[in-house]
Amino acid sequence: MSKQPLGTSEEKEMSFLDHLEELRWHIIRSLGAMFVAAIVFFSLKNFVFKHIVFAPKHDNFLTYKFFCWMSEMTCFKPKQFDLITREIGEQFFTHIKVSLWLALIFMFPYIFYEFWRFIKPGLYKNEKKAAGGMVFSCTTLFFLGVFFGYFVITPFALNFLIGYSVGPDAISSPTLSSYVSYLTLCTLPTGFVFQMPVLVYFLSRIGFITPGIMRRFRKHSIVVILILAAVITPPDVISQFLIGIPIFILYEISIVISARVEKKRNQTDLANT
Repeated sequence: MSKQPLGTSEEKEMSFLDHLEELRWHIIRSLGAMFVAAIVFFSLKNFVFKHIVFAPKHDNFLTYKFFCWMSEMTCFKPKQFDLITREIGEQFFTHIKVSLWLALIFMFPYIFYEFWRFIKPGLYKNEKKAAGGMVFSCTTLFFLGVFFGYFVITPFALNFLIGYSVGPDAISSPTLSSYVSYLTLCTLPTGFVFQMPVLVYFLSRIGFITPGIMRRFRKHSIVVILILAAVITPPDVISQFLIGIPIFILYEISIVISARVEKKRNQTDLANT
């Protein structure tokens, strides 16, 4: 009986059901991590609501202090308002919802890591090498987007919407649930939108997008970006421009990334000929 040479092994191809079983365990581990994190955030109720959820309502919020430090002309303070609850159990269920959203945000690196572990075996060796820092890049961009939404979009959107009035007969009395919903809308989607450079990188790798196409449709992209900003932010012009400007900057960065991918692919093709 001949021995198999050292350093070689026959890999058994996984069946469709094996892939589903593998995916199931990745999902279970991700949900388990989220569940544990949600319990931790739920137990830290006072800290979470005082220093995170309700922080944009107060004068000592970092954004207000920063603008006041920059100049008296740019100094602005948040509009004073009280939050009310209209339904039985609203505070309890809002507490659960906040804990879940925070768990999703802070466990995003691990969740994406599980996703990356699932798709990584299906990549070629050169693709694995090229995407080696994918988890770090996606995590960094996600947190940048969330922080931008929380510290920049939220204060301006909150002040505009609370301060907007159609007349003295209408008094703003937002509910706790609506406040948390707007806070979530201003932060979480922004984190995913900031993944644009990573998405463009992969689309450029497979040749679906080229820098020439992105440059040709730059003017069209402005319209699309404004529409996207209107969808993921509260309905006011200030918030739309606050999210639209960084998205357009990310679009320009994505053009550079796509150009580098195309250049490297052309060099590889030239070397192989």
